[in-house]
Amino acid sequence: MKKRSVSIVLALFLVLALFAAACTDDDATEETTTTAAPAPGETTTTAAPPTTIAEPVGEYPRDETLYTSGTQWGPPGSWNPLVTWGYATGTVNFVYETLFIYDPFTDEYIPWLAESGEWSSPTQYDLTLRQGITWTDGEDFNADDVVFTFELGQRYPSVQWAPMWDWLSSVEAVDDYHVTFTFDDPLYQEWGNFLYSRPMVAEHLWADLSEDEVVNGVNENPIGTGPYMYETYDQDRMVWVKNENWWGIDALGLDPAPKYIVDIVNGSNNIALGLVLQGGLDLSNNFLPGVATLVSGGYGVVTYFPEAPFMISANTAWLVTNNIKPPMDDPAFRKALATAIDVDTIVSVVYGNIVAKANPTGLLAVWDQYVDQALVDQLGFSYSTEDAIAMLAAAGYVDVDGDGYVDNLDGSPIALELIVPNGWTDWMESIRVISDGAKAAGINIEPAFPDYGARTEVLQDGTFDLAIANDAQLSNTPWTYYDWIFQDPIQDQMTNGNFGRYENQAAFDLVVDLDKTPTDDTAAMAAIISDLQEIFLTDLPIIPLWYNGLWAQYSDAVWVGWPGSGADQNHYLPATWRGYWNMTGILMLCDLELRPAE
Repeated sequence: MKKRSVSIVLALFLVLALFAAACTDDDATEETTTTAAPAPGETTTTAAPPTTIAEPVGEYPRDETLYTSGTQWGPPGSWNPLVTWGYATGTVNFVYETLFIYDPFTDEYIPWLAESGEWSSPTQYDLTLRQGITWTDGEDFNADDVVFTFELGQRYPSVQWAPMWDWLSSVEAVDDYHVTFTFDDPLYQEWGNFLYSRPMVAEHLWADLSEDEVVNGVNENPIGTGPYMYETYDQDRMVWVKNENWWGIDALGLDPAPKYIVDIVNGSNNIALGLVLQGGLDLSNNFLPGVATLVSGGYGVVTYFPEAPFMISANTAWLVTNNIKPPMDDPAFRKALATAIDVDTIVSVVYGNIVAKANPTGLLAVWDQYVDQALVDQLGFSYSTEDAIAMLAAAGYVDVDGDGYVDNLDGSPIALELIVPNGWTDWMESIRVISDGAKAAGINIEPAFPDYGARTEVLQDGTFDLAIANDAQLSNTPWTYYDWIFQDPIQDQMTNGNFGRYENQAAFDLVVDLDKTPTDDTAAMAAIISDLQEIFLTDLPIIPLWYNGLWAQYSDAVWVGWPGSGADQNHYLPATWRGYWNMTGILMLCDLELRPAE
């Protein structure tokens, strides 16, 4: 054992050294740890190895406990499933469950709290609930709870799904286990997303809460229907305990293996790396430097794919251009800028091939059927410094003052700032590559590293030049992707997409048309998406770069049966990120087994 421990520590330092060599240059500044909460796929890390590795400790038997990390960047402080951006990981789908769960690999809605659901007419959806489900306080779950949950959006304008009532006219409990939804003008894509993403809450516990308590309350000691219950928490962890009376054991034949799940608050990604190597973390959804070396090095570190890109693609990393500022307001300039970016170097050098280069449309691989390849061949872009220089010249961008960089069409100098949050080392190194490529083509772009809060503020208020973002995640439909890019209307504060303030009514109308298309009419979806792609590839309102990975590294020291790409493995999503447990992550827990004794 002593020899094994020494080799693990040496491997840790070796991997960190390799990462530093790949992701820094002579001008690199010292990187610091931030406690901001990155979106999934964005990262926080330190450049130096930790002096100590704080192993998780507690009274929970190791052979009954699953240790996770990668979502919570601060002490747990909310168990409110309606606060979708801040609840303790596991609140949704451990405690509060959804009507369906969704498998993005098979494009399948799996009945959960609902036994079935169907459109009985173009404007009516009929839902049948499972019988025999109870809340963990012993009260029955029934149609009244579903009606109440939906009507919270009608009752309180600040509930996240309040806008649904612009197109949903009524929700009626036909009896204890049947609910009818009637729509004025149904948005089928949005409805499909709601069915697996919105948790149900108990009417008898929530009915007397004020609007502020509903949308902002911490909801400590939550009561749900799910496979786990609130156990305890501390500054550095959230602990869940198995609900031995969970309805799914009998109704679905599913039985999560761990009795306890302990989610560890992130200190830094390097600390998470040490814990994975030592078997102190079973599943890390952190960005771990040098993971490719660990997978091939015999250290018991496993990823979904055994070779590059190692990770499932979870979202698209874009270069966001502020399209109301010259020269970014010119599609010809944006196309030249896209052509100047060497994404292959970002993929291979910055990431060590654990991410994949994005298709020019930016659509994730699960949506390949909707990529119009003929349009990509005609209008797409690829890296070429020479082509970028020629495109700039053809569009009238020339070096007026002789400083080596092209100037605006009015002769004023171009000096752009490209931002990512300080401490997100993979993005920091990526924008250095982007800056270098732009300068080689004659575009003066300098990288900058504000803190997370400052970066978010300028994105939302539109006072930035250029930035990296990856907010739109893997989902049931490419509508969520285009809804983010073409978010409408343009407001002073853009908090849910279209940070670049791109204005195109035709694109906005197409996104609405797509939303109104039934999810099973893939031919109609493809036709609308093709029209969107023609606009997108012509104007490039935002520039797709690479697919951020669903960072997932697991240790097989205690638990085996992890998801993977092999024919004999399950293909669930190994993710603790908010919104991912209900995309088959919960099924992963039911396939885990203890490592056989050797």
